[in-house]
Amino acid sequence: MVRIRGHNPEFRMRSLFEPAARDDVIARLERFTPECERQWGKLTPHMTLTHLADQLRMAFGEVRCGPPRGALSHWPLNYLLIHVVPWPKGKAKGPPDAFRTAPSDWATDRAAVVALVQRFAAADPAGSWPANPIFGKLSGHDWGALCYKHLDHHLRQFSC
Repeated sequence: MVRIRGHNPEFRMRSLFEPAARDDVIARLERFTPECERQWGKLTPHMTLTHLADQLRMAFGEVRCGPPRGALSHWPLNYLLIHVVPWPKGKAKGPPDAFRTAPSDWATDRAAVVALVQRFAAADPAGSWPANPIFGKLSGHDWGALCYKHLDHHLRQFSC
């Protein structure tokens, strides 16, 4: 176990593989509307929905990405950013591959994200998972924490 000063070893990042975390995200997505007020960043609520869908599709390998590169694609930095360190508000930029889908119909796009969350939660965390373009090779458990953290980050962005 890696010891990090100031880090509570009992703390564990929530994961989409946990039913309570999945149910919480789905309930928040169902409350998410185009009228939700942005707290930071530039994405609109609708752009956020399609971005979330693209990131979940990335976890399934359905959105092909360039090879991982940079320091964040290696342990321990990828571990720290996925499991420990809070993400900055409005400072980080996602990979271009996570912004492929254009918004269309709100209800359809939101239903797609909910379906992807459910599909993700039903996947096998011990199975084979693709590399992430920022964080490199990840286990299913890392992807579960990353996807939860990403969804939570953007739902907080709109106070949902």
